[in-house]
Amino acid sequence: MYRIRMHGRGGHGIKTGSRILGSALFASGFEVQDATVYGAERRGAPISAYVRADRAPIHERGAITRPDLVVVGDDTLVAIPAAGVLAGVGAETVLLLRSNDPTERWRERLALAGPVVTLAPGADEDAGGLRPLVGLACAGAAARLVGVITRATLEHAVREELRAHDAAATEHALACVRDAFDAVAAHAGAVREGVAISAAGYEHPAWVVLPLDDVAVAAPDVHAQGTSALVGTGAWRTHRPVIEYERCNRCSWICSTLCPDGAIDVDPDRTPHVDYEHCKGCMICVAVCPRHAITPQPEHPTHAQCDGARGTA
Repeated sequence: MYRIRMHGRGGHGIKTGSRILGSALFASGFEVQDATVYGAERRGAPISAYVRADRAPIHERGAITRPDLVVVGDDTLVAIPAAGVLAGVGAETVLLLRSNDPTERWRERLALAGPVVTLAPGADEDAGGLRPLVGLACAGAAARLVGVITRATLEHAVREELRAHDAAATEHALACVRDAFDAVAAHAGAVREGVAISAAGYEHPAWVVLPLDDVAVAAPDVHAQGTSALVGTGAWRTHRPVIEYERCNRCSWICSTLCPDGAIDVDPDRTPHVDYEHCKGCMICVAVCPRHAITPQPEHPTHAQCDGARGTA
């Protein structure tokens, strides 16, 4: 069985990529499972997707804990423990990283026993600035690494997934997928099917006895105020909104009111400041600014997350 786990951020199209990969495997004669795992948060939050493929019926369920292929659409996720990118990676696991850094540097950084393959972001992956086709590129590269999917089958899966879109958008996506498929040609078939995981040694978890606490202690109440400020959600961004103050009209009630996370502070003179510690990069402020004084800038991986509550771009 092939066990494939894909990681990215909300807005990257990882769910779409996993569906395309699953459809292509199904069309190649496999039984397939495809599932995406993400919470209720918005663009920029880490998400993952699972794809299982086997010639026989699949009885496994749940998260993939022993992956044969791990695909990472955003290399900044590697340093975030909660993303779980390297969970279960073994000596036989192939790690595919979409990154501008060379493969040798990642091998040195991660010290993994298994193969590491890098996929450089393509020049045509950007479909308008804020919606990069990361998931499709990952699907194209993963299909080549698995080695059992033909180019024609992959292209058919892309067309089926994007059939609601216009022809120009579909052709743009196909070009991105083809480029990724060709970019890792030297590693075609590098992914091997994992062995069956036996349930014979499975042990049910032991009973956990919880003492009965007084309701004043056990009730799910948060008595302190402002606890959300302690969670630095700014690490989720792929782009950050940057205010061009020479164009800003100080109509800050618009951007500050419509920011869903209250991540825009306003001075007494109505000058807005982005709280990069908590801004998740949803870019609503970019869309609603009447003067177009707020622009999206790519989030560089070396940006320190300690810019401060009112840091600079």
